Amino acid sequence: MRVILGLLFSVAAAMAEKFTNPVIWEDLSDVEVTRAGDAYFMTASTFHYSPGAPVLRSYDLVNWEHIGHSVPVLDWSSKYSLENGQRAYVKGIWASSLRYRESDGKFYFVACIEFGKTYVYSASSPTGPWSQITTINKCYYDAGLHFDTDNTPYVAYGRGDLHIAQLSKDMKTEVKEQVVLSPPSTLTLEGSRLYKKDNNWYIFLTRPATGQYIAKSTNGPFGTYDLRIIADNLKLAAAPRSGAPHQGGLIDTPNGNWYYMSFVDMYPGGRAPALAPITWGSDGFPKITLVNGQWGDYDYPLLKRTVPSPIGTDTFPGPNLRADWEWNHNPDTKSFTVNNGLTLKTVTVTKDLYQARNTLTHRIRGPQGTGTVLIDFSKMADGDRTGLAVLRDSSAWIGIEREGSNFNLVFNTGLSMNTDWTTKSTGTVSARQNNVSYRKVYLRVSADIRPGAAGSAVFSYSTDGNSFTNFGSTVSLGNDWQFFPGHRYGILNYATKSLGGSVLVSRFDNK
Repeated sequence: MRVILGLLFSVAAAMAEKFTNPVIWEDLSDVEVTRAGDAYFMTASTFHYSPGAPVLRSYDLVNWEHIGHSVPVLDWSSKYSLENGQRAYVKGIWASSLRYRESDGKFYFVACIEFGKTYVYSASSPTGPWSQITTINKCYYDAGLHFDTDNTPYVAYGRGDLHIAQLSKDMKTEVKEQVVLSPPSTLTLEGSRLYKKDNNWYIFLTRPATGQYIAKSTNGPFGTYDLRIIADNLKLAAAPRSGAPHQGGLIDTPNGNWYYMSFVDMYPGGRAPALAPITWGSDGFPKITLVNGQWGDYDYPLLKRTVPSPIGTDTFPGPNLRADWEWNHNPDTKSFTVNNGLTLKTVTVTKDLYQARNTLTHRIRGPQGTGTVLIDFSKMADGDRTGLAVLRDSSAWIGIEREGSNFNLVFNTGLSMNTDWTTKSTGTVSARQNNVSYRKVYLRVSADIRPGAAGSAVFSYSTDGNSFTNFGSTVSLGNDWQFFPGHRYGILNYATKSLGGSVLVSRFDNK
């Protein structure tokens, strides 16, 4: 009896522990969470980063680990591979939908690309392999997928007019579609998520980027729908200078409780997920549980269960990259290997980092993150550039350039894009140490991405991994939203004269 009481006390204590929002201080926007058994799986937008649509797993809705991607390669156009001078910045995967169907034990991912076609991917395991199963020749903009109790798939979508589409059970064709809700012209709604509860149908909608609405139908998925607002300009108590929690979706738990996983504009770091409990009123509409009128910190929804964290060291053991890495556009897969280190061969001859293939990126962990790489650059070719960047539409990097027989430590700042995401400036070398004698170097970026003001990044280097020297100037990290993704670490290696060189990245430390 004492053992049982002790276990019950431990469980109660674990669930009474509070968590702090955002639950993941990483750039994970347009999130949706689906449940399979006792596990929860999250998707998010990745735009031009590849592979696309990360899959994260949690058992308590608070602690999450990256386990895969729903879109193995962005194969919709050659511009997603930075080929022939093309690029796809800010295009690609926007708000999409990830759902588990219990009847066939499969996961499904639905995404409209560039307002054109809708692509459907499926996998028997959330870790993959994932494959595209069909293309639907219309755009399910901001899709929200739901499987009814008879396994029929429905998709809510649209901006302005809101639509419901019924799909065939194999998810490959549209059976029926109609507009189910037309908000007034003064109200723009998008970010659809679709649910069924107590035989009522719900479309969960956002008014970017401050308001959250829900529409309820008591007469099936095609309505009619009654629209109500449930959140307007809420504040996140733990980060009052951030934006309002909005969009995202609802989650049910096996114990019958419900939660709302939103995301919050937290530039310069991007947009991060925030969780709150909800209750359902007698009128069949949900209400967000607030703390002193704000989105607060709450008791753990479920028994706390820790998972592997991206915080720590990656030595690239191979044969594949960990799931928390994504390339800037599709990589040339023949030009890198992962085997007790990451070998990067040069792929592109350019002076423009934004056009260079095989730049490997990693989200910065907020509120203040530090990324450090160890690079062996002894096999660089004349004209090559390698290093560690803070990467966005305004960027800077610290690294090595080879000129003739000399290897020089350089700091390149002022890289920037125009508003159409073409390159405005390839940057300027503002600090330099010529002809360094070492052939391995630790490069570090320390980034302050706290929201509400321009952040900053400090660059440094070390030859022993212990004593670091600041190099170059402190860089301002803008907090504008138009590029959508936040700043990331970027490991770069490109040629300016000819291909043939390579570098070895031995480790990445993420703090």
